[in-house]
Amino acid sequence: MVYNFDEAVCRRNTNCEKWDNCTERFGKEDLLPLWVADMDFKTPDFIINALRQRLEHEILGYQIRPASFYNAVKNWLQQRGWQIDTQKISFSPGVVPAINFAVNAFTNPGDKILINTPVYHPFIYAVNNHGRTLVKSSLVNSGNGYYTVDFDDFENKLADGVKMFILCSPHNPVGRVWTLDELNKIGELCLKYNVLVISDEIHSDLVFAPHKHIYFASISKEIADQTITFIAPSKTFNVAGLSSSIIYSGNQALHEKISKYVSRLGVSAGTIFGDIALETAYTHGYEWLSQLLKYLDGNFEYVVDYLKKYIPCIKTRKPEGTYLMWLDCSELNMTSSQIHEFLVSKAGLALNSGHIFGDEGDLFVRLNVATQRAILVKAMDSLHNAIEQNKSLK
Repeated sequence: MVYNFDEAVCRRNTNCEKWDNCTERFGKEDLLPLWVADMDFKTPDFIINALRQRLEHEILGYQIRPASFYNAVKNWLQQRGWQIDTQKISFSPGVVPAINFAVNAFTNPGDKILINTPVYHPFIYAVNNHGRTLVKSSLVNSGNGYYTVDFDDFENKLADGVKMFILCSPHNPVGRVWTLDELNKIGELCLKYNVLVISDEIHSDLVFAPHKHIYFASISKEIADQTITFIAPSKTFNVAGLSSSIIYSGNQALHEKISKYVSRLGVSAGTIFGDIALETAYTHGYEWLSQLLKYLDGNFEYVVDYLKKYIPCIKTRKPEGTYLMWLDCSELNMTSSQIHEFLVSKAGLALNSGHIFGDEGDLFVRLNVATQRAILVKAMDSLHNAIEQNKSLK
């Protein structure tokens, strides 16, 4: 089956955060929203059909998860090079909740937790909101938008009493897919200083050739025993609203502790439809994902080429993973707040301001390209026109 990702889907007036919350978040309604990390593509037909089929049984009572649910996760990961034990899969109503659960289950108030900034901002909230001590090790920008870990700084921070490291792999927002060598170095250092790793791998399916995602816990038994991994179909198959994700640790003690913590909170049941969507996605989603990646790759190419040709003052590079682009706006010669105001009031665009991901993102913005090509064309033209008009006013 050929999927049509160019098909326009109206999301306005559907209580959609991305499209219907612009006034509250940006102070203006008529914007092109390219911010929240969900997609403007239809949820795959095989998932919708499975949900419809379940609705034909008109009782929505308490549920159990069948063995097929766990086997779907196992088989999906096995196809990607990671062998797991279905007995050590736990449920969470989302990856962000799971990160917060892990922070509370495995650390105490005041404990130091390390992150690599700029990074997905809920990591910061998960540390600060629970009274832990946030420790930052800044990624190094080589100057062309390619980021690497500063391993000297990383080790120095770990050695100073850090209890937990939150890994973002692939990395949001800078788009890196970490290499085996990089992941090995991270693992060796965390083992050396006995630092627990909680690994957010929600974007692990969204990786573009020639790059390959390597599940952190798949590298070695030693690393696996020090790691808790979070995955979900939400980004890959556009089912974030169904709140279904997986927590996995091959370490029996870690598995039992996080599972008991989630159970005590009373949030381990999930929903009928979230379970069905997850199982169906991981059972039937291979071809859909293959076509999605080709389309997203084309969107990346379009934005990169457009900026080089028409807006060279904004720098970016093609991401290795995720569907998010990290745009360097420093040559606009504006402050972070001025960039935000310019994009909203002059270009009519709703993008994520980079400073929310850490101080290192101060003059950057994050662009979500998981939308129809026609919307990207309109967005780039609007940005170009706004910049040209701004030049003429100077």
